Amino acid sequence: MNKMITGKYDNWSLNLDENNILWCTLDRKDSSVNSLNQPILREFDQILNGIAQGTQAKALIIQSGKASGFIAGADIVQFKNLRSAEEATKLILKGQEVFNKLENLSIPTIAAISGFCLGGGLELALACRYRIAEDNEKTKLGLPEVKLGIHPGWGGTIRLPALIGALPAMDLILSGRIVNGKTAKKMGFVDECVPKRTLYKALMHYALNTPIQASCLNSWLTQIKQQWVRGSNHKYIRPLLAKLLYRQLEHKMKAAHYPAPFIALRNWVEYGINKPEALLNEANSIGQLIISDTAQNLVSVFFKQEALKNSAKSTAEPIKHLHVIGAGVMGGDIAAFAALKGLQVTLQDQSPKLIGGAMKRAYDLAKKQLKEPHLITAMMDRLTPDIEGKGILKADMIIEAISEKLEAKQNLFKLLESKAKPSAILATNTSTIPLEEIATVLNQPNRLVGIHFFNPVAKMPLVEIIHSDKTHQAVLETASAFVRKIDKLPLRVKSAPGFLVNRILLPYMMEAVVLLEEGVPAALIDKAACDFGMPMGPIELADKVGLDICLHALEKLTATLGNNSTPVPEALKHLVAQGYLGLKTGRGFYTYNQQGKKLKSANLKSYTHKIDKIDKIAMTDITEITDRLTFRMLNEAVACLREGIVDSPELLDAGCIFGFGFPPFRGGPMTYIKKEGHEKLLKQLEILSARYGNRFEADKGWEQVA
Repeated sequence: MNKMITGKYDNWSLNLDENNILWCTLDRKDSSVNSLNQPILREFDQILNGIAQGTQAKALIIQSGKASGFIAGADIVQFKNLRSAEEATKLILKGQEVFNKLENLSIPTIAAISGFCLGGGLELALACRYRIAEDNEKTKLGLPEVKLGIHPGWGGTIRLPALIGALPAMDLILSGRIVNGKTAKKMGFVDECVPKRTLYKALMHYALNTPIQASCLNSWLTQIKQQWVRGSNHKYIRPLLAKLLYRQLEHKMKAAHYPAPFIALRNWVEYGINKPEALLNEANSIGQLIISDTAQNLVSVFFKQEALKNSAKSTAEPIKHLHVIGAGVMGGDIAAFAALKGLQVTLQDQSPKLIGGAMKRAYDLAKKQLKEPHLITAMMDRLTPDIEGKGILKADMIIEAISEKLEAKQNLFKLLESKAKPSAILATNTSTIPLEEIATVLNQPNRLVGIHFFNPVAKMPLVEIIHSDKTHQAVLETASAFVRKIDKLPLRVKSAPGFLVNRILLPYMMEAVVLLEEGVPAALIDKAACDFGMPMGPIELADKVGLDICLHALEKLTATLGNNSTPVPEALKHLVAQGYLGLKTGRGFYTYNQQGKKLKSANLKSYTHKIDKIDKIAMTDITEITDRLTFRMLNEAVACLREGIVDSPELLDAGCIFGFGFPPFRGGPMTYIKKEGHEKLLKQLEILSARYGNRFEADKGWEQVA
């Protein structure tokens, strides 16, 4: 038995200290991150069996041997190899069995949490009697399984509601939201959140001391809380709370697209926190979900996201000082976000008013993201207004975010090349202009790279790293590393009209306006897109982006691609000419109130085409509308792959999902084509081409996709 206590396993190590506390450390071999798989659970099962048989250990403390965090969750690689729901359920039941043994140990069990504690990692911690978290910015806790198309399966949907009550628990389970240590302490599923210097002391206190008798007031408050927790999980209360939770879910997603949170809610209503029935149902439920198309696609999206993260080399030269030129919405928000992520940033613009507005938005971002006054102050200290452009001389990277005018950008970069450090990277945030055109004025065009952010900067995860044939490889790698440094996803794309995201997105939006001109109601067009799974309809999206920006981008794209078969819609030109630019002016394709709430569609009757070829059913058939919108995207995606805009179908899928919100549950355009069937989609494209013209003519890249 003593050999077991001090033994060494492949992934776990055990140490019995002088106080007879057993320290159980997980350090997964051949991985920089702790995640749970079958071998690790088998070893943990052996350890728990040994403890249960009787040892001299007075308490068990579970900790991580990794600097990266506690436990990231289950190793989802194993999900890819499951062939049936029965096989998946068996895997889940084994994990439940192990965690039940942990929960049933007679000695105090404590999870020492530092860094991330997610999914199966948090479920393991919930099976412990106590959870002590280190108070630092890297400590994050949550049950994000719904983002993979499943729900917690190792007791999380039972233990968390039983611990903190139904409403706060379901908020975490149904949303996949991740919280920091202090929030977890306030919510009640972490017992203490302490600085690193007192973490050991807190662990020892919970391991060795009998809980102190609470005061009468605290005892009374504890009893009230326990009664509320029990009440919120009562069989007569659950259906009432579920109605509220169901409505909240419906506002965010469709059950047909993302069934997991709806199923988790249904399971809780039916079984509550009653073990073992609830645990068995949890396992059977997740077993079915794991093998579904939605879960398989979302798992593939996870790996595509990891591929983007790993594309940035850690050996690249770090950026310490960033200089941003242009304090408009994009430039100001790029500067603010970089400062939020720890960089020293100078922000230049000729207009003090624009810089003032950018600084205010930066402060609002700091308050929202950081909350604590000293962190807010530190961020704002890192962001310096710089009207004179003194930061140019010392910057490691300079990002230009001025207006989309070629001559203005050329003049600026010519000046920057002469003033900046020879080692400084020159970057443009252009959304449409090829790098080759900007670089014609440079003596060293290999210094120029595109770093294209999307609006809103703080929310959109993707950044396109644009390279021409002349961009130096070291510049490209440094730009990618910078994007990862600020927690964005770098996607390397070839310099070409529209790059990747706008190249695919703009034809889709153009088709939406053509449908408007034909008399299809805007609300119906937006509904068709949302029913397909897009986060927002194309008409509403155009209004939010700004119709003037959309018009400029469309004119640039159609001119450079020579796409004369699809002229820029007259309705769009008309609205821009009238000054109706969308949400920012209160009117675009829709009108808006002062709070930005959408009111009604604009009147475009004078621009409605009378085309005899269009069947009347096309005006109201939502399937027809959906096909026209989606096939413009799919056809353009195929063309981008053929032209080598990105290096692989997987990267194209990732770019579309994280760049403009192509439905993640569908896996991306190329995955969608593969699963729907190449031949089937080509036939549909031929029908659309015959009916609506050569803008639907199949790109020759479809042959490569097959």
